[in-house]
Amino acid sequence: MISSAQVFDTDGYSVEHLFDNEINGLLMEQFQVTENARGLEIYLRHYAISDEVEHLNRTYLVKDKFSQELAGYFSLRTGLITKRVDGNSFNSFPAIELSNFAIEANYRQNHPEVYHLGRYIFRHFVVPMVKQIAELVGVNSLYLYALPNGRLMGHYEKMGFTRLPPDQESFVQDHIKPIYDEGCIFMYQVLSLGNESLS
Repeated sequence: MISSAQVFDTDGYSVEHLFDNEINGLLMEQFQVTENARGLEIYLRHYAISDEVEHLNRTYLVKDKFSQELAGYFSLRTGLITKRVDGNSFNSFPAIELSNFAIEANYRQNHPEVYHLGRYIFRHFVVPMVKQIAELVGVNSLYLYALPNGRLMGHYEKMGFTRLPPDQESFVQDHIKPIYDEGCIFMYQVLSLGNESLS
């Protein structure tokens, strides 16, 4: 079983599954994001728990070890990437979806000395969990659906994500994008488990 135990913790931050600590419910209720990402706030407050119960998503909270503030959160779930080969033929590749990923707006405002927190969480928490999953089951890629914001997509590109060519992107948008991600852009990266290219 993939655990949220301190095996992934760093000097400054810890990661917990949302059910690991009774105070997490309060932290989730107080979680805020910037104006253009309200869906991520609504998800954590109103849907994360039911998705856990139904085994649809696994959500993790990243906390500042010193202040115990909630710094961000992310959710992971299994999925697949379907790519058109030619005509109506297609191939599917096993993958993990980074289905939610957000930084707490108040934490960012209260700690201006912290730079690139999203990349930090990705490198130190998301990547190690995905690599651990890949030790147990076949996983070829990691993907997400990004809000169509040039700056945000630029951040994801710095973390190694890329878009598909337009015809392939259209195929993915038409065939596998969940309703929840309507209007978002599919981005992915092929896992390189033997080195740190994922980070």
